[in-house]
Amino acid sequence: MLVLLDRDGVLNQDRADFVKTPDELVMIPGAAEAVARINAMGWPVVVCTNQSCIGRGIINEERLTLIHTHLRDHLARAGAHLDDILFAPDPPWAETERRKPGAGMLREAMAKYRASPEDTVFIGDDIRDLQAAAKAGCRRILVRTGKGAAAQAKGLPAEVLPVTVAETLNDAVDRLLAASQSPTSSTEA
Repeated sequence: MLVLLDRDGVLNQDRADFVKTPDELVMIPGAAEAVARINAMGWPVVVCTNQSCIGRGIINEERLTLIHTHLRDHLARAGAHLDDILFAPDPPWAETERRKPGAGMLREAMAKYRASPEDTVFIGDDIRDLQAAAKAGCRRILVRTGKGAAAQAKGLPAEVLPVTVAETLNDAVDRLLAASQSPTSSTEA
């Protein structure tokens, strides 16, 4: 199984004004431990994140690298790690297929880790995450952290269904682990 994660709103608190410095990256309680549980299964974990703050000129790639080093440090303290971090720097007005709701980052991760869409799950907090996952053909979990509760309240569009809804990343991991042990695991969670 390949586990793809959005960053803001799934691992760390989402900010309307973007995460611009390492100190502004505030982990969601339990998220690092959830990643450690995925790691313990031997499943690769890849973050696929839109970072339009680069395309908007708010931060540069060097600053994003510092932010991601800080994220990796938080995870390491919980015994967790990411196998990769992919990002789309495109601003919304000049988006490419790499930027979610495009599926470019997800397809890149699946190719790199030789995972089929059926053996891949994307966990996100935004409709764009679900749209990208649907285009890539992988399973979808919406967490209610970040923008997730608001996205669910608005109603999920038919093109992204079916979607499993989880309260937090920890809850999503509970569902993944339970599904992986069931005889029909390829169709659940």
